[in-house]
Amino acid sequence: MRTKLSLFALLFSLLACQQTIQEPKAEEQLPNIILLVGDDQGYPYFGFMGADYVHTPNMDSLAARGTLFTHGYVSDNHCRPSLQTLLTGLLPIDYYHMHDSVLNAAILEAKVPEDSLIAFKQDFDLRAKGFAFAETLPKTLAQKGYLSFQGGKWWEFTYQNGGFSHGMTKGWTEAEQKTKDWFLQHMGGEGMDLARVTNQPAYDFIDEAGDNPWFLWFAPSLPHYPFDAPEKYYDLYKDEDMSESAKQYYANCTWFDDAWGQLVAHLRKQGQLENTLVVYVNDNGWEQEPNQEFWHDPLRSHNGGDKGKGSIYDMSFRSPIIFSWLGEIPQGKRSEALIHSADIPATILDYAGFETPSQYYGQSYRSLIQGEVEELRDYVQGNVITTRSADTTNVMGDHVEGYWVRKGPWFLRWHVSRDEIELFNIEDDWHNDHDVSADHPEVLEELLQLAKDYQAEKGMDPRLIYYRSLENDSLI
Repeated sequence: MRTKLSLFALLFSLLACQQTIQEPKAEEQLPNIILLVGDDQGYPYFGFMGADYVHTPNMDSLAARGTLFTHGYVSDNHCRPSLQTLLTGLLPIDYYHMHDSVLNAAILEAKVPEDSLIAFKQDFDLRAKGFAFAETLPKTLAQKGYLSFQGGKWWEFTYQNGGFSHGMTKGWTEAEQKTKDWFLQHMGGEGMDLARVTNQPAYDFIDEAGDNPWFLWFAPSLPHYPFDAPEKYYDLYKDEDMSESAKQYYANCTWFDDAWGQLVAHLRKQGQLENTLVVYVNDNGWEQEPNQEFWHDPLRSHNGGDKGKGSIYDMSFRSPIIFSWLGEIPQGKRSEALIHSADIPATILDYAGFETPSQYYGQSYRSLIQGEVEELRDYVQGNVITTRSADTTNVMGDHVEGYWVRKGPWFLRWHVSRDEIELFNIEDDWHNDHDVSADHPEVLEELLQLAKDYQAEKGMDPRLIYYRSLENDSLI
C-alpha cells in the first residue's frame, strides 16, 4: 500500500508539471454538451453515409441537423486509448509517455511475476487509477460551473477519476479482479448498462442539473459484441438478403440509434435540445459488409472482420464526426475535410468559451464548421504501438508496431512488426484491396517519410518491449 501511494504521488507530480490549465474566455452563451460515442461502429454503416440497408433514422436526423465530417479519423483502433484522446486531447502515445516512467518503477518495485495476465492487471490498475491526475474535459468545463455525467464504456476505474460529478461506473475491488467477470468490470461495470438496459441514469442527471450547464458522456457499448439486440431490431433485418453476422451487427447498430433517439426525445420534452451541442464520433472502426459472413468465426466477428478493429487499414480508424447545435452550427453541411478525433475536445472547449489547452494535440474546428476556412489539416496520421492487431491464436490480438497516414486520396499502411508497407487510393479502393505503391513511388516516399518522422518523434511505447519480454505473451 505504501508503495502504491508513493507511486501515485510521483504520478501526480509528473502530470502536474506537464498539464497546463487554461483560463476560460470572456463570458459567452454556455451550451449543454453531449459527447455521443459509438462503440465498434463501422463508418460506412449509417443511412447518412449511404448504407440504406442499415436503419439509423435518428443518427440520420442528427447528421441533417448539423455539420458532418465524412473523413474523420480516430486516434487508435481499439476503444480505451481512443476514448482517452476524447477526454484529454492527447494522442494515446503521448498520454502513455506521461505515465511510463512511474509505471516502469511500479513494475520493478512490485517485482511483477513473469505471468503476463498478472502483469497486465497490475499495469491496468495503475494506469486506470492514475487517470485521476490527467487534466480532462469535465475538469476543464467545471471551471465554468458545468456538471458532468459518465455513462457507458469507461476503462478508467471510477467516473470521479475522469473528473465527472455524476456517473455510473463505480470501479472495482481487488477481489473482483480475480473473478471471471474482471474484464467487464474494467470496461465500465455498471456503466455498461447504459442503453443496453436503460437510459434512466442519464435522464435523471439532466433533470437534476436544472439550469446548470452540463456535459454528458453518452458512450453505450453498442454496437459492440455481444450481438444480442432485442427482437424488434433484429426483425428489421431477418428477411433481408444478407449474412447472419450482418443481420446481428446491423441490429445492434439500430439498437444504438434508438437509444440515441430516446435521449433526444427526453431532451425535447425537457426543453433542453435547442441549447445542446451534440458531437458524435466512433471509438474505432469495424468491417461488416452485407455479404460478409463472420458468424461462425469469433476471431473475425468479435474484432471487426479483417480490416476493421485491430487492423491497420482505413476502416480501422475512420469515423464520421458530427457537430450539431441548433441555431449555432450550420445544418445539412457535409465536409470532406480531414479531421482527427483529438480535435473534438478542442472544438468543444472553443464553443464553451475556452482557449485550447497547450498540451492538446488537437485543434478547434470551429472556424471550419462556421465556414471561415475550408481546411485545417493537410493530413492525419497515427500509430498502433499501444494496441493490438489480428492474431489467429488469440482473440484479443498480438502486440505490434504500426503506423498509418491519410493524405488526399491516399492511405499508407506501415505494419512495422510484419515488414509490410502498402499504399491505397481511397477514392478508387475504399476497402483497401489493392496496393498501388509500385505505381506511385513518389506518393509512397512522401507518406512513408511522414510516418517515419512520426515514429522518430513519438518513439516506441516501453510497454511493447516489456510485454514481449514476458512469458505467455499471447495472454494479453
